[in-house]
Amino acid sequence: MSEVTSRRVILQPSTVEVLFAWFQRIIAAYCLLFGILYWVRLIGIYPGTLWRFDLMPVHWQIASVVLAVFFPFAAAGLWMLASWGPVIWFICAVTEVGMYVVYSQLFGHRLLIVISHISVAILYIVFRVLIYLQKRPPRAPETDPPSGRGAADSGASGLR
Repeated sequence: MSEVTSRRVILQPSTVEVLFAWFQRIIAAYCLLFGILYWVRLIGIYPGTLWRFDLMPVHWQIASVVLAVFFPFAAAGLWMLASWGPVIWFICAVTEVGMYVVYSQLFGHRLLIVISHISVAILYIVFRVLIYLQKRPPRAPETDPPSGRGAADSGASGLR
C-alpha cells in the first residue's frame, strides 16, 4: 500500500444526513401520491359530479392542473435528493396552504393538509440546522488578554 493510499480519508454521511435523505424520500412518496390524486381528479376517475375537469369551477381547474404537474415534479427532485426538489415542494405547499387558508371560501377547509405542510417545513428546517451545526468548523478557544488580567478586572482598575 502506497503512502497516498494510506492517507485517504473515507467520507461517510452522518446519521442526521442519512435520516434527512430518508425524510426527503418519504416526502417524495407523499408528493407522488398527491400528484396522482390530482391527476385522478383531472381525468375524471374521482367520484362526484363536480370532479370532471369540464365541470370544475375555474379556480379548481387552475389549482388542479398546477398541482398535478408540480407534485410529481417535486417528488422526483426530492427522491433524487436534488437541491431543487424542496423548492418545488415549497411551491406546492404554499399553493395548497393558500388554497385552504386564504381562499377557503372557494376551496374549503382542509386543516390536516395545512398542518402537514407546516410540519414538514418545520422538520426540514430542523434537519438543515442540525446538518449545518455538524458541518460547522469548531471555534477556537478564547484566550485571556495579553496583560494577564481577566475581563472582570479590566473595568474596575481606574476607580480606586
